Amino acid sequence: MHNHQREAGGQLFARFDGPRIIVEEATGPRRSDRRTRTSYTPSRFAEQREINSRYKRGLHYIGDWHTHPEEIPSPSVIDVRSIDDCVAKSEYSLNGFILIVVGTAEPLDGFHTSLHDGGRAIELKAITESAKNFSNTLTESIVREPK
Repeated sequence: MHNHQREAGGQLFARFDGPRIIVEEATGPRRSDRRTRTSYTPSRFAEQREINSRYKRGLHYIGDWHTHPEEIPSPSVIDVRSIDDCVAKSEYSLNGFILIVVGTAEPLDGFHTSLHDGGRAIELKAITESAKNFSNTLTESIVREPK
């Protein structure tokens, strides 16, 4: 959010309630991630540990989030390849994964959200006030520096 901060990121975990997907937790950033002002590379080992521990609690990995040092963010080629790789290597039976890129503009303008199935990307747009409230909560919880 500030010029001196490095990019950050993590994973999104949800529970399923019939057709509803309820995001319960956004993890990261982690000390083991590699972070610069303009790049973010997660620790794959730490990510797999998070997936395993959350799954035991009934939460499912549904995608990734990370920051970009731009007002209105868009995923880079590297971002798209990374989430497509997650889809390809996944043992889940989901149709795809979510990618959220958090920019410096206020929510919701400062969010890019898309669904990736390993070949296509579908940009998702919020249409309700509850989505705006969710984005404010998510922003507050995911952009903190690691302890």
